[in-house]
Amino acid sequence: MKKGMTMSAGYWIRYLLPALLFYIVFMAYPLVDSLKLSFFSGNPVGPRSFVGFDNFVTLFTDPEKSARYWGAFGHTCIFFMIHMCVQNVLGITFAAILTNRTMQYKELYRTVIFIPTTLAVLITGYLWKLILNPVWAGPMLKKIGLSMLAQPWLGNEHTALPVVALVSCWQWVGIPTMMFSAALQNIPEELIEAGRIEGAGHWQIFRRIKLPMIMPVVGMIAILTFVNNFNAFDVVFAMENVNGAPAYSTDLIGTLFYRTGIAGQHPIGIPDTGLGAAIAAITFVVLCAGVIPTLRKTQTQND
Repeated sequence: MKKGMTMSAGYWIRYLLPALLFYIVFMAYPLVDSLKLSFFSGNPVGPRSFVGFDNFVTLFTDPEKSARYWGAFGHTCIFFMIHMCVQNVLGITFAAILTNRTMQYKELYRTVIFIPTTLAVLITGYLWKLILNPVWAGPMLKKIGLSMLAQPWLGNEHTALPVVALVSCWQWVGIPTMMFSAALQNIPEELIEAGRIEGAGHWQIFRRIKLPMIMPVVGMIAILTFVNNFNAFDVVFAMENVNGAPAYSTDLIGTLFYRTGIAGQHPIGIPDTGLGAAIAAITFVVLCAGVIPTLRKTQTQND
């Protein structure tokens, strides 16, 4: 028996080794190297010197760099909350509707909801940038009586970030919808029928039976949303620019990291890889602080 188990383990290791090697080379090693880089100063073409925690101290004590970091951090939190409150709430609502037994044309609606997800983010961003441009869309909006919507949404620092976040929600709402739909379809029909026999309505069945049953999926989607939003870059790049225009109102952690560690801050344009790695290291810690408790809670719920 032991010999058979040993042979079986050796058999599976041969299939796991390529994936493990791929993970080490392309994920684990860059992560460790980035953490190590945060303790050095210098640029990509110049010599590096060990500075310890100076990059972290500079990030939090230098007035300009600290203001940019905390501004980007706050905007990223707002960006994440909009996705949680709009994208994921719509996702679970759409899923509840699409898994209803009396719902017709489910496949059509699923396709319509999921189509934006298949589009490239840059294409989506540029298209919405045109749609939201009052010069381009203003005449059409006036013809249909919606002239009040012809506003410079992306040029106003008070509306730019929510608008960019809502465009991102529109594009990615299909993913939580599909995940919630799969989870709801796995709920035993006997439980739902028992609730109906007891006189529970649609809302009571959803709140008392369906929602507790899919809580592990809710937690997983929350984790994915959290990680993706704290690494968001492309949608802001497509709709605004890497400087987080206007007036840094759409600046996220991802755009700040790009300007600092890769492209370099204007007007000098020389990247500070150590400071950029420090931003990445802090983001990694923040992600762990958010992901691990959520994962533990959902695993407990699942048990």
